[in-house]
Amino acid sequence: MDIKKSGIITICGRPNVGKSTLTNALVGEKVAIVSPKPQTTRNRICAVLNRGDSQFVFVDTPGLHRARTRLGDYMVKVARQSVADVDGVMLLVEPVDRIGAPEEEFIARIKALGAPAALVINKIDAVEKEKLLSVMAAYGAAHEWDAVVPISAKTGEGVEELLEVLGSWLPEGPQLFPDGAVTDQPERQIMAEIVREKLLRELSQEIPHGTAVEVTKFSQRDGGIIDCHVTIYCEKASHKGIVIGRGGAMLKKISTQARQDMEAFMGAKVYLETWVKVKENWRDNPAAIQNFGYTEE
Repeated sequence: MDIKKSGIITICGRPNVGKSTLTNALVGEKVAIVSPKPQTTRNRICAVLNRGDSQFVFVDTPGLHRARTRLGDYMVKVARQSVADVDGVMLLVEPVDRIGAPEEEFIARIKALGAPAALVINKIDAVEKEKLLSVMAAYGAAHEWDAVVPISAKTGEGVEELLEVLGSWLPEGPQLFPDGAVTDQPERQIMAEIVREKLLRELSQEIPHGTAVEVTKFSQRDGGIIDCHVTIYCEKASHKGIVIGRGGAMLKKISTQARQDMEAFMGAKVYLETWVKVKENWRDNPAAIQNFGYTEE
């Protein structure tokens, strides 16, 4: 593929606005985990799309929120640093005509950056189209956007139009990622994130936010089968029992769903083994946070 233009475009916004869903919709493949719970994304994730003579590198980030743990502090720092040294920014918002504190902070950072910026209004499948006019007016008064694009990341409506806008921002230059790459995340990390997504989807309240996932073995046999050993850490012994479930039913359900997604991503059969351990208050332990891959490098 003859790449002539390439660039990095950040997707920023508050938690649960649909950044990861949009990332997956833009590249046409699941590279970021998605759940209905806020603060699903903990790390900066790059997703890569080669299209025509252009390579897009989309940066999915944690949402700005009020941190209550050291892990939360790390996530907020990653979100703030995402609006720097990029070729363009998308501020993803819900169709609400009131600008909140997270959006105000991102708009201030966008103004300081000076790169092209688009206001992307998500979830338009859930509101009357007339409602969008007041949203556009509110955000239009706050900043002079290079583009305003209403979309539904869930249904794909408006995504093609958004790509057309973003393509016009890309500077000339060689591709940043090799052909075939869809993300900067190592396969081992993606396997861990797939398990964490199932925890978020299946467990209630605060429990899944207190879990971390470590892949202790990731190898491929001569016949192509992938062996994946995973340890799920939670913060309390009582949470361990909930993760495992009666007779191991919950852990089996989570493992089955994760294995199916792993096989779809890897294009190979996966033999998955899962264990659950307790690591108390790991979200406030700097060494544990770093050990689970949440580092600023």
